[in-house]
Amino acid sequence: MKVKMGNHELEMNSDYLTELRSSNDILGDWEALRMRLNEEGYLLIRNFHDREKVLEARQNILEKLQQMGRLDPNAPLEAGMIVSEGKGAAFMGVADKLKNEIPDVVALSESERVMNFFDHLLGGESLTYDFKWPRAVPTGGNTGAHYDNVYMGRGTRNLYTCWTPLGDVSLDMGPLVVCLGSQNFEKVKSTYGEMDVDRDNVEGGWLSDDPYEIVDKFGGKWATTSFNAGDAIIFGMFFLHGSLNNTTNQYRLSMDTRYQLKSEPIDERWFGKDAKGHYAWGKGKVKTISEARKEWGI
Repeated sequence: MKVKMGNHELEMNSDYLTELRSSNDILGDWEALRMRLNEEGYLLIRNFHDREKVLEARQNILEKLQQMGRLDPNAPLEAGMIVSEGKGAAFMGVADKLKNEIPDVVALSESERVMNFFDHLLGGESLTYDFKWPRAVPTGGNTGAHYDNVYMGRGTRNLYTCWTPLGDVSLDMGPLVVCLGSQNFEKVKSTYGEMDVDRDNVEGGWLSDDPYEIVDKFGGKWATTSFNAGDAIIFGMFFLHGSLNNTTNQYRLSMDTRYQLKSEPIDERWFGKDAKGHYAWGKGKVKTISEARKEWGI
């Protein structure tokens, strides 16, 4: 099967793209999970969330999209069909409004089931960012290769992203794609990975929108899979990832949430009722990623 990432086409089960591996075989063995996360860079866990709770969160977002005029009024709400005139991506990540506007999404990310998992995985009491990143990705939408540290790297390095599809997401809907081995790209980590988009004001924040360039220049291999409602994938701040293109006429709904030990430093941009988020990125003189990469020698 062929899929698209940006302007590039990739063949599944090729030298550039493979299938993600589930970690359900070692669930409950916390040492084994930590070892796999360290060695492979990610944990794919099927049925990580309660499926019914995920579908409630999906309904929550669909109702919000309907209010925004983003959905086809002639199609069933649950299908998430994009209105025929065409609308862009919808992002709803405003911390102080989330609990009122999409409460089921917030509840899913902060459930006892999720927090207990991170308590055990991290070996202590965990916390999650007040800011959440729910997304509705339209036809043609995708995300280029990036490390999360460039967006939220002012606290602990032991911070983890949990990517949750809000519904069943097939390959043609543009699921998450990760670059295996990218947690070991030391030159990239020490240059691009240490960037702060609010401090350095680099356009986009992506390292590249070319999946072939990443593999050919730095190594690794891309990996993805079809996801079911309830599945999740967990990875650290220095793990290149992006998404395939959504080639359907349905929104791809998903949510990014972040977890760390309560005892470790936080990135203050993402905490509190009025979490400010990015405050300087895109303002004033912006440097292109090409200019920045030339300076970094990558």
